[in-house]
Amino acid sequence: MLPLTPRRGDRAWVLLAGLLALLAWVGDARAEDGYALWLRYVPADPARVEDYRHRLGDVVAPNATPTQRAARDELRRGLTGLLGSAPRLHATLAGGRPLVLGTPDSSPWLAPFRREVEVLGEDGFILREGRIDGRAALVIAARRDIGVLYGTFHLLRLLQTGQPLAGLDIREAPKLRLRVLDHWDNLDRYVERGYAGESIWDWHKLPGWRDPRYTDYARANASIGINGAVLNNVNSNARVLTPMYLEKVEALADVFRPYGIRVYLSARFSAPKEIGGLDTADPLDPRVRAWWKAKADEIYKAIPDFGGFLVKANSEGQPGPQDYGRNHADGANMLAEALAPHGGVVMWRAFVYSHEQPDDRARQAYDEFVPLDGAFRDNVVVQVKNGAIDFQPREPFHPLFGAMPKTPLMMEFQITKEYLGFATHLAYLGPLYEETLRSDTFARGAGASVANVVDGSLEGHALSGMAGVANIGSDRNWSGSHFDQANWYAFGRMAWNPHASSRAIAEDWVRMTFSNDPRFVVPVVDMMMASREAVVDYMTPLGLHHLMGRGHHYGPMPWDAGAPRADWTPVYYHRADKAGIGFDRSSRGSNAVAQYAPPLAKRFDDPAQVPEEFLLWFHHLRWDYPTKSGRPLWDELVHRYDRGVDEVKKMRATWGDLSPYVDAERHAQVAAFLAIQQDEAQWWRDASIAYWQSLNGLPLPVGHSPPAHSLDYYESLEFPYAPGDGK
Repeated sequence: MLPLTPRRGDRAWVLLAGLLALLAWVGDARAEDGYALWLRYVPADPARVEDYRHRLGDVVAPNATPTQRAARDELRRGLTGLLGSAPRLHATLAGGRPLVLGTPDSSPWLAPFRREVEVLGEDGFILREGRIDGRAALVIAARRDIGVLYGTFHLLRLLQTGQPLAGLDIREAPKLRLRVLDHWDNLDRYVERGYAGESIWDWHKLPGWRDPRYTDYARANASIGINGAVLNNVNSNARVLTPMYLEKVEALADVFRPYGIRVYLSARFSAPKEIGGLDTADPLDPRVRAWWKAKADEIYKAIPDFGGFLVKANSEGQPGPQDYGRNHADGANMLAEALAPHGGVVMWRAFVYSHEQPDDRARQAYDEFVPLDGAFRDNVVVQVKNGAIDFQPREPFHPLFGAMPKTPLMMEFQITKEYLGFATHLAYLGPLYEETLRSDTFARGAGASVANVVDGSLEGHALSGMAGVANIGSDRNWSGSHFDQANWYAFGRMAWNPHASSRAIAEDWVRMTFSNDPRFVVPVVDMMMASREAVVDYMTPLGLHHLMGRGHHYGPMPWDAGAPRADWTPVYYHRADKAGIGFDRSSRGSNAVAQYAPPLAKRFDDPAQVPEEFLLWFHHLRWDYPTKSGRPLWDELVHRYDRGVDEVKKMRATWGDLSPYVDAERHAQVAAFLAIQQDEAQWWRDASIAYWQSLNGLPLPVGHSPPAHSLDYYESLEFPYAPGDGK
């Protein structure tokens, strides 16, 4: 069940892999702990095995570089597990029908494919049947070794999901240049908003001990096309830029390099003062600029392929250029200037809000960044959260998308479920990502989707990207729960292609992670696709948002009004009173609607036209406002709360019936977590309804049960050690 990382040429590995494949033949009855993720490589359907063996044949592959060896090792591992026998690996053409992989430069037999792979760019590949030296062959060819590795993982995915190989003709290239995981990991191994144990980076033991888990992390990321990792928290510690820690970062970069993964660091803007001995971090001060240039030179001397810096500045108390009367472009361009000679990039986060009390926090990023459009250097990309508040269960897409045509914008999603039930609630985020990416910005008329903005195609930007706040930790199953692995997987697949289908991705993941049996696949995919909407219903229906507990963000606390600043409290966002509920962002309120393109602004401004899932995001309405169902707003809210709880009950029942198709260990944990989710969904529903009733004094609609406890009971609950809170 553990995908061991072999040493090149280790015969013992082949024997061990064969034994594992034999043991795997026991099938779904064997215990699994989730460590293998979606790279389990269990025996393929016997009806497919003979055809696979015929079409794959001997493997002809170069082994001169670490990435070439990684591709060979992955094929050996995968084919041994899937087909029950180790493939024969050759450096030259052998008899039979070969599987030939490489680049036109590394394999003489692939020279005829040079023009075909050149147009696919640095990371693209072809995977198709063809003829080589007069014989039928299956070809994985790419411009660079990393493309070959991506093609290898793609082939193994086809085998894992039981797809036919006859007539194979695939040309793939990523639509985004930067496909990055952001680890909110502190140097003491605490993970902010992490629900899967400690950080996987054991800084104390690095660089001397390079845990094999780091290689398996790199393999898993390469299998879904992720090509970058920001190793430390955006609330950064300047110490990571000191020589002692850069030596540790260098060790991780060495492990990741064969898998095409560059390391990045979150840079603390005040580092020149904190570790550099300067009395200022003013980005226009020549001493500060010289310090950052020298630091970049130092980093690239140790790590020639270092990716660059991620920066959180002038947000939530973090230092930044505004501390010196400068703007975001001044700060970003200073760092970009230092990185440019080395090919590095600056990912400058747009999650900003000022120390002053805002009229509407949703407006602030737009107000600060749109005037700077076109002011950033070519190697700066502005990283924008999917929504304007903060990774809520549902938000309208951020108005910055489509509003800065002269500046590359990079999507930032959250993979870790800070606001969606932590690790215990099943909430597949593929539909959330897809909903955002397919939203029409109307930046150039209808058809200008958010995906078109972030992939650079709308405005012709060469720099493009997507970042995901990682949900990975030291837990054996990586992400705290088995189904949370699907969110990591979906993020990688959609960073490769932001136009992809979240349902198709979910089906691949289910087949690779659990079973190809349609009696299992169909209900589980259906369950996953409904799960995020269920969470929205029992937590934040009809556009409500930011109703969670303060600090730890665990559980409901819509009554909270006691934070140091108003925009950290739920009451700031729901504005509920006896008359109504919702935040008025219409032209009659904060006018946040005006930050969207005119066709959208007009639609969002009208409660009769706004999509109902955003009704209370944009409008403060009477409790008796008639909704599209014909129910008054209060009745519709209660209906949706109950619908969410009922969906979790259905998910739990569905999973309970599927024990014959999955191993007992994983089935038991998922079942236990679904039971927790049902209890907590009921808690969210009951606590929220009890609070709203305390304001509106309205009875529950007929057929809906009252909360199990009084509002006083829910308000008395405390969770001082809930995981993932910031330090």
